[in-house]
Amino acid sequence: MTITIETPDQPDVIALIAELDAYQDSLYPPESRHALDLASLKQPNVLFAVARDGMGAAIGCCALVFRPDFGEIKRLYVNPCGRGHGIAKKLLALLEARVIDANCQLLMLETGPYQPEALALYAVAGYQRRGPFADYTNDPLSVFMQKHIAA
Repeated sequence: MTITIETPDQPDVIALIAELDAYQDSLYPPESRHALDLASLKQPNVLFAVARDGMGAAIGCCALVFRPDFGEIKRLYVNPCGRGHGIAKKLLALLEARVIDANCQLLMLETGPYQPEALALYAVAGYQRRGPFADYTNDPLSVFMQKHIAA
């Protein structure tokens, strides 16, 4: 398995993002989904990490959006066939290392209460719950978290 920074506009990555969208559509109504579209993921302030299996197929992804005062984790997903191997943790670790390189000291994210695996992953990785940030508003279907990154 490899994890590298890539562009999200590759056919197998687009398919992976579509899987993520379908999964989130099954859990949350549209007004409670805050996903970035493909055009947004291609912006210069975004790093997009892709995990690939031994055959080169995309099996996981995660984006880091650099904001003026913090970085935001978006679109973390691992295909069910790749789960249980620490891929999500490795994707997160790669992007956290890039935050340190960019001298950014705070990461934030929004996830949902119906994703216990994601909540557990973020908690183990040191993220703590917080209130809404940036343009987010209070929503019972949103969980906001943050982590201070030491350089």
